[in-house]
Amino acid sequence: MKKSLVLAMAMALGVTASAYAANPFSDVPAGHWAYDAVNKLAAEGVVDGYPDGTYGGDKLMTRYEMAQIVAKAMAKGANVDKLAAEFADELDSLGVRVANLEKKADNVKITGEVRASYRDVDTEAAGHDGHEGLLRSRLWVNGQINEDWSYTGMFENNQDFGNKTGDEKIDFARAYVEGRVGGLDVVAGRYNEVTFTGNILDANMDMAKVSYGDKVKVSALAGKAYDTADNVFDGNGNKKYTLQDDDRIYIGSIEAALGDVDAYVAYFKTDSSLEKEIWNVGASYGFGDFTLSAEYMRGDKEHYANAGKDGWWADLAWKGAEADQPGSYGIHAGYYDQSVNAYIMPTTDAEYFDDGYKGWNVGVSYTFAKNIVGMVNYWDMESQTTNEDAQTIFSELYFMF
Repeated sequence: MKKSLVLAMAMALGVTASAYAANPFSDVPAGHWAYDAVNKLAAEGVVDGYPDGTYGGDKLMTRYEMAQIVAKAMAKGANVDKLAAEFADELDSLGVRVANLEKKADNVKITGEVRASYRDVDTEAAGHDGHEGLLRSRLWVNGQINEDWSYTGMFENNQDFGNKTGDEKIDFARAYVEGRVGGLDVVAGRYNEVTFTGNILDANMDMAKVSYGDKVKVSALAGKAYDTADNVFDGNGNKKYTLQDDDRIYIGSIEAALGDVDAYVAYFKTDSSLEKEIWNVGASYGFGDFTLSAEYMRGDKEHYANAGKDGWWADLAWKGAEADQPGSYGIHAGYYDQSVNAYIMPTTDAEYFDDGYKGWNVGVSYTFAKNIVGMVNYWDMESQTTNEDAQTIFSELYFMF
């Protein structure tokens, strides 16, 4: 056994060897460089000598003999993760599960997603008509800080098949921690906040969010937007009433899981360039293979007076594609009637109008193979304040790893 290995394993047990006075092995006398360490390991029951009373420190050990020593050290609480990794197969044959080692091995995970998409818009409105093909690549890095806290970072690259400019750019798009403080769940950092359905808010934010509860959860969020449309104006030179960089956002919500029904109520407030207050209530009900969802939202003021303050959305879904179940599929149909006064930055791949929009959509999803999922959606939308309309087809193919 090497000197460094003996000392390292002895130190890992965290007890000084001076407490043990007996000389356990005749070939390791007092004054020997390994005396204290070997004495300690013997007293702890980690190492055994030979029947003739010798330690045999100059003899070569088999991997199986070394695995026995590592197993005993682990049982005593020693931190021998590197040795446990080296002798994992032998430890397994001894029936020793190295749970702590398995945790360490999974401490950092890298996962990814590649999405190929094609979007086609048909409308008579100036500046809305057209099509685009994109390839979006994302890599997530997840690290376990301790039992209560974890870290997530995300790198993203977008390639436009019709325009190569900027394709080489890779953004460090997200970086946040998640954990618990007392009874509170906490998320803090650069994060993509999609509040419930996302019909009011789906935005990149520098934020902090705290939540309390399980079946009934109360949450509060504060942050500011980044990577959004900045200084966007309509045809009359007026700033559009959509989210801008550095706009501050505050959200309070209560959600409840009530058997087959999930329900929520939320309050949104923004300031800086965009000043809105919005109340939101919604619910979903699952019955058999169907899920019926509905949502109502109301703003505090009429930025566009003829758009009203109210908005609502409903969707009926049947089944759904599951990434880990090849051959699984689903269909859905939805209706939108969303006033610009009742959303901040909604989530949709449809061509929608910044003065509010209404219309319907249908979509299908299918899992071609494990972790390969395709989706196609069709929207027919029109402006709430003009006669403009737009039809959008958006197809996606996801590869997840």
